[in-house]
Amino acid sequence: MPNINDFKLIAKKSERYAELLFNSYQTHQKIEDQKQKERIGFYLLILKSICGIQDILDLKDLITDTEFNHYVLGEQKIDDYGVDAVYINEEDRSISLFNFKYREKFKPDKSQDLNDPFISTKFINALTENNTSAIEGKLKNFADSIIEKLNTTDEWKMSLYIVSNENRELRETDENLRNLKRHYGLEIISIGLVQISQYISPRPKAVNAEMTLDIDAIMSFSEDSISSSKSYIIRLPINEVIRITCDDEKLRSQYNLEDVSALEEASLDYSVLFDNVRGFVVRSRYNSNISTTLKKEPSKFFMYNNGLTIIAKDIEAKPINVNKKVKLRLTSFQVINGGQTLRTIHDFHKDDKENILNHLSNAQILIRVFKTTDDQLLNNKIAEYTNSQNSISSIDLKSLRSEQIQLEQYLDEHEILYSRKTGDTGLSKDKSYKYQISMERLGQILYSLKGNPHKASNRKKQIFEQDYNLVFGDNNLNISESPDHVKKYFQVKSLYESKSKETDRKFSDQDVFYILYLQAKTGREIGELINVLDDLVDLYRAEESEVSSLSRNRKLIQIGFKDFVDQHFSIA
Repeated sequence: MPNINDFKLIAKKSERYAELLFNSYQTHQKIEDQKQKERIGFYLLILKSICGIQDILDLKDLITDTEFNHYVLGEQKIDDYGVDAVYINEEDRSISLFNFKYREKFKPDKSQDLNDPFISTKFINALTENNTSAIEGKLKNFADSIIEKLNTTDEWKMSLYIVSNENRELRETDENLRNLKRHYGLEIISIGLVQISQYISPRPKAVNAEMTLDIDAIMSFSEDSISSSKSYIIRLPINEVIRITCDDEKLRSQYNLEDVSALEEASLDYSVLFDNVRGFVVRSRYNSNISTTLKKEPSKFFMYNNGLTIIAKDIEAKPINVNKKVKLRLTSFQVINGGQTLRTIHDFHKDDKENILNHLSNAQILIRVFKTTDDQLLNNKIAEYTNSQNSISSIDLKSLRSEQIQLEQYLDEHEILYSRKTGDTGLSKDKSYKYQISMERLGQILYSLKGNPHKASNRKKQIFEQDYNLVFGDNNLNISESPDHVKKYFQVKSLYESKSKETDRKFSDQDVFYILYLQAKTGREIGELINVLDDLVDLYRAEESEVSSLSRNRKLIQIGFKDFVDQHFSIA
C-alpha cells in the first residue's frame, strides 16, 4: 500500500517534469508556485507513462486542460469540458481521454471522486451528437478528428482515464461506472497512487520466490554437459503466477500454499517488470484477448499464450517427496518477456475475488527461467531476442543495447534525461535535468545529420532496423557530440515555436530536422537558415500547381525538395 513518501516522490517527479518542460519551451509566464509546477508536471508524467510518448514537447500538445494551456501556452481560458488531455493512437485505433485530479495533500483514506468521470460526459455527449460548435481551441480540433474517425467503418476503441494521486482508485465494479460504460460504449480506467508509484520506481530491491512443481512440469537444460548452471522450462498454474509475482514477500515464499483465498488481496509487484523492454505501458490491444481466454477457456490458456520469460540471479532446484516434486527457488528475478500477459493476469484477478478460484486455478502457463547471474549484457540479449518474435517495436528492442545505455549515462552527465523506455525518469531521483529527449527522437536527429532530414519523420522504424548501424553503429556514433545535438535541437525547436506564434503558421519536427542538417553542413546561423528554408518551401516548383498546392510537410519529405535545398546551398 502506498504511503506519504510515495506521494511526496510523485510530487517531486512531477515538479521535475514541469522544469523539463519550462527548459524546453518558453512558457507564457514565470511559474513560481511549487504546487502549480507539480500539477503541470503531473499531467506530463502520467501521459508519458500511459501513452508511451517520450518527448516532453510532444506530450504538451496532448493536453487540453484550461489552466495548463493558459499558464504554459499563454492561451485564453477555454472550457475543457472535463477532458484534460486527448491521445489518438492511429496504429491501435484507440482514443484515450483523460480526467486529471492533482491533490496537494496526502490523505490515506481518500478515494477518487465518483463524480469525476461524469464531468467528462459533457465532451463525450458532443462527440456522440456530432456537434462541436460550442467547443473551442485545441479541444475542438481533437473533437472534430475523433468524430471523423468514429464515423468511418473502422473499429475505434475509446477509453476514459480517471487519474489522481489519491490512495484509493475507483473500482469498475461500481454500478454507476458500469452504467456509464454501457451507455457510451466506453472503457473506464482508474489510475491511482498504487499504479503511479510504479511508473516512477527506481531500480527495485531484489524479488525472490519459491514454488513446488510436479516432476513432469519441469525440464532443465544447460549450455553443455559439464555445466553446473542450469535453466528451466516449467508449467505453472496461474494462481501460482499471482503468488510468486505479488507484492507480499511472505506469500512469495509460501511454496506450499493450498488455500488460494489467501491470494484475494494480492497485487502485482511491479519491481519484477523493471527490466521489461516495454516499460510501463498501461494499454494494450491484446489485454482483452488474454482476459477472455482466462474467463471462457482457462484450460486452453497454455496453448494460446506464449508465456513468460524470467531471468534470475540464482536458481535452486531441489527434489523433494521421494523425487515426485521439485522445490524451486528464484533469487532476484525479473520478467523480461510476457509483461503484458502478467499485468493482465493480475488485472483479471483484481476484477473479481472469485476469479482466483473459478478461473485462474484452472489455467496454466509456460515459463522459461534463465540463470544469468550478473551478466547484464547476457540479460539484455535474452530480453531482446526473446521479445523479437513478438509484436514489440524495434525501438523498444534496441533500448537494451549497450550503446543506448552508454548514451543514457553520458547524457545524464550533461543534465540531459535520455528516455530509453517508457517510464524512464532519470538515473538519479534527486537530479535536476535541463532537457529530456527520447531514444526515438535522438535517432531521428542523428539520421538527419547523416543526410536524411527528409526521411527522419516517417521512417522511424527504418532508423531502428536496417539503418540502425548507420546511426548508432560503433564507427558512426560519436557519443561526445550527442549533448550538443540535443541542445541544438531544443534551440531550433524554441525558435520555431516563437515563429509559429508570430506568423500563425504551423511548423513540425520535419522543419527542425532540416535546420539541424543544414547548420551542420553550412555552419550558418540558425535564424538565417530558418528564414531561407521558409522561402525555399514556397519557391519549390511553384509553377507546378500539383506541387505548389502540397502542404508544407508533404514538400519537406520529398527527395526532390531535398535535392532542391542541397543545390541552393551547394551541398554535394
